[in-house]
Amino acid sequence: MAKESGLGFTAAIDDAGGTVRTISNDITGLTWQMPSAEQDITGLTSSARERLLLLADFTFTLTGVFNAASNQSHDVFKAVNLTSVTRTCTLTHSLQILETECLFNDYAIARGGDGSLIWTAPGELNETVVPAWTT
Repeated sequence: MAKESGLGFTAAIDDAGGTVRTISNDITGLTWQMPSAEQDITGLTSSARERLLLLADFTFTLTGVFNAASNQSHDVFKAVNLTSVTRTCTLTHSLQILETECLFNDYAIARGGDGSLIWTAPGELNETVVPAWTT
């Protein structure tokens, strides 16, 4: 596969009722991390570090433009502070799919000095399955 840009990304997130909503057009940026904890197992006889990978995790943050239209980003996130609902989050790019179950812990909306209205929604892994890209 050749090197690619981030153009053509799609994101689908369940709303609080469990209905999948593709809100890619409202999202202006996203970041995600897939770290694993580590245990240092270096013995006294070693002259370099030895480590074991432990529990995997997944966190991500979406940012976007406020859209109060039906079934768009505001509908998806407006109940984050009222419900503790695990939501299926699906990121797709170039036939690569990353699907995981996440719990969103915030939905922050900010009005800029220029009049812009943007939101941020961070999510964290909320299941026992390690997220992995599939094709």
